[in-house]
Amino acid sequence: GEKNWGGAFPTKWYWSQCNSFDNHPDLSFTAGGGIRKLPFSFFLPGSKRTETLGLIGIHYKGTFYEITPWTGEMEWSVWPWGRWEFRGRCTDKKDGESMFEAEVVAVTEEDVDGVLLRAPTKDEGMQYFCRDSGFGRVVLSLYPIEWDQELDDYIRSPNKKPIIDRACSSQCTVEVGGGPWWDVWKVKSKMSSTMKRLIRLPSMLRKS
Repeated sequence: GEKNWGGAFPTKWYWSQCNSFDNHPDLSFTAGGGIRKLPFSFFLPGSKRTETLGLIGIHYKGTFYEITPWTGEMEWSVWPWGRWEFRGRCTDKKDGESMFEAEVVAVTEEDVDGVLLRAPTKDEGMQYFCRDSGFGRVVLSLYPIEWDQELDDYIRSPNKKPIIDRACSSQCTVEVGGGPWWDVWKVKSKMSSTMKRLIRLPSMLRKS
């Protein structure tokens, strides 16, 4: 079952997951993001107490492709209901691994309203705080990327085929929660440099 190790869900979030793709039996993905409270921020007067983060995780042919704010960049456009767009890059090349970029678009039909679900809130306990559906349609692509000196940016590798080229499914789970949801939620996920160092510390200690 689902575990929640905090006192409440984020103040606003999205989530999507699928493990049943047409012609790709070994493909699955999860994407999620939200506004979270920064741990220990109350010790720093005047500091920002929340940050908006997202991630994409893709399992394909025995390889895990992870896109997180501390290994690259992640951005999304999520509608109040009906459309979820995710795009992210992993640019933290290590131990011979390749860099990559993912694009995921999930939608629901107009007659799919989703189901209201209860979720834990900080001050009001369990409330109908999110909307969920298992009838999303999703298209997922995964590309190798490389650095372009002229553009001073990462580009999709022109001489390499996509790792995954428009894999499709009509059995994608989608969710939005919290709020407010007045308009399309467009965010480029950023993590503070302090939090990046803290998260990467265990792996750095293992290597030392």
